[in-house]
This record gives sequence, C-alpha cells and structure tokens, in this order.
Amino acid sequence: MLKNLLKTTAFAACIALAAPNASAQDLLARQAPVDKKMRAVDSIAIQKLLQTEELEDPAAELYPNWNDDQINLYGGVALPSEYKIDLRGFCMPTTNRIVTSNYGYRPRFRRQHKGIDINANKGDTIRAAFDGKVRVVDYQPSGYGNVVVIRHPNGLETVYGHLSKHLTKRDKVVKAGDPIGLAGDTGFSFGTHLHFETRLLGEYIDPAKLFDFANQDVTGDFYVFKGRGRGTLLGKHDGKGEADANEEVRYNSSESAAAKAQAKRDAQQSARTRIHKVKRGETLSSIARRHGTTVAKLRRINGLRKSSKIRPGQILKYS
Repeated sequence: MLKNLLKTTAFAACIALAAPNASAQDLLARQAPVDKKMRAVDSIAIQKLLQTEELEDPAAELYPNWNDDQINLYGGVALPSEYKIDLRGFCMPTTNRIVTSNYGYRPRFRRQHKGIDINANKGDTIRAAFDGKVRVVDYQPSGYGNVVVIRHPNGLETVYGHLSKHLTKRDKVVKAGDPIGLAGDTGFSFGTHLHFETRLLGEYIDPAKLFDFANQDVTGDFYVFKGRGRGTLLGKHDGKGEADANEEVRYNSSESAAAKAQAKRDAQQSARTRIHKVKRGETLSSIARRHGTTVAKLRRINGLRKSSKIRPGQILKYS
C-alpha cells in the first residue's frame, strides 16, 4: 500500500512540474492576442515604408538608370522575356471615351503611331494613370509639345503629350489620379487631344491592350509582357477596381464592423510606430544618433543582443 502511495505521489509531482501553473497559463493567453496585434502593426508600418521607397525609385529592379531629359533612353537595354504588369489601382488619364487615332501604322504619315489619341477639350484635366514618379517634364515644339513621362512601380512608363500646360514637376511622386497637366494641342498636333503612350523599358505597348477607354476601365488585373509587343491578359474582372472588387469578400460578415474598427486602430498604432531601413555602412550608433535615441533602446525594442549584427535592408523600430 505504501509503495503504491509513493508512486502516485511521485507521478502527481511530475505532472505538476511539467504543466504551467494557472497564472502562467493566463499570462500566455493574454499575451497571444497582444503579440498578434503587434505583428499586424509592424506589418502595416513596414508595408508603408516599402511602398514609400518604391515610389521614390519605382521599378528599380527593372530600369538601369534615371534620366529626366530624355523620353526614350533604353536603346541598348535587354528586354525581359516575360514581365507581369499589375494594372490594378489605375486611374483613367482622361474621362473622355472617344479614341480618335489608334496605335499602329499610319499610311498618311508613313510611320508608326506609337500611342493612341483621345479626344479632349482644351483645358481638360489629365491625370496620372498609376502611382509613380515624374521623370520628364518638357516641351518639344516639333513633337510631343508639352509632355510628361511618369515611371510606375508596376514597370510601365506612361507618356502624356500635346498638353496645354504642365501641372507637375520633375522627380515629383504622384498618386493615381493626381492632376499632371491640361489637355491641349501643342507640338506636332492637328487639334486638341491627349496623346497617350504605355511603355516598358522603352518598348511600346498598345494602350488599348491595357485600357478600355470606352468603358473607363482596364482590360484586366494583370498584363504579361512577352518579348516585343506581345502579351497576355490575366484576371479579367467585372469592371470594379481592386478595392471595390474585394469589398464583398472583405466585409460581408457579421464581424465587419469590428474588423474595420480593429483595422483603424492598427493603422493608428502603425502611424506611431517609427521604423528605419538599414542602409549600407550604417551602425546602431549612427542610426541612434540620426533618430535621437540610444543604442540600448534600439536593442531593447528590436530584441537585439550585444552580439547581434545588423544588415543592409533590415527593418528596425526606433520608437
């Protein structure tokens, strides 16, 4: 009997040692949602930083240089055999639906028309088709007239010609829909219209393959560029933009109000979370000096040890 009692007592002691006590379990239960929220906040902050940097140097992995006085400077650059262009988040450059001259060969002028002409009234607002950075703002009396070229993170460069007035400047970061000029007939033009081009590394793409001006929409969610002038549309949609098309899925539930409220709180917290992307040659000391903090604080809030090394591209919180 005594032997069995000792076995039972020893077994119970092992169970007690192996299992966390009630207070520890409560702490873990409370900590889990906090960790989840902090990861969400960090993800939002990092995403915002990356988007900002992407607009400062759009499609940097594709384009070899940045030049603000030449429209087409990619003559010797090799084209990718395939490149996926994201057409979501677009804005039609003009609300006019009438195309007066299509892309392609013009027998009258015996040359290729490398964009499309869209009817417009003088002074109509012309808008950026996608988020991006303005590369060229120029006047060419025998060609485009007043012209704007924008490079976009999706790999495209869009060209807007014959403007009566520029409403933007070189190196300005713009969002889709921002006014960049007013319609006109400057340069080599036979009446007021917008000359609109879409290019990838200087290679012309028929804008009608990407934009449906009659319906004021894009032709699909993605366009896969293949070689010279060939491509494939992916993900045709029902005429809605990215946010609208997903709205039913995103908010069609009993938790919609709570989810939207939580997303708002996460965004507010994200705005208070400041982060730094490590550049080549930087140290914790130089980063701390730049942001008015201490190395000890940087280590603490980023979970770094004294032996930890930082690397270029690493994301660090500093407040």
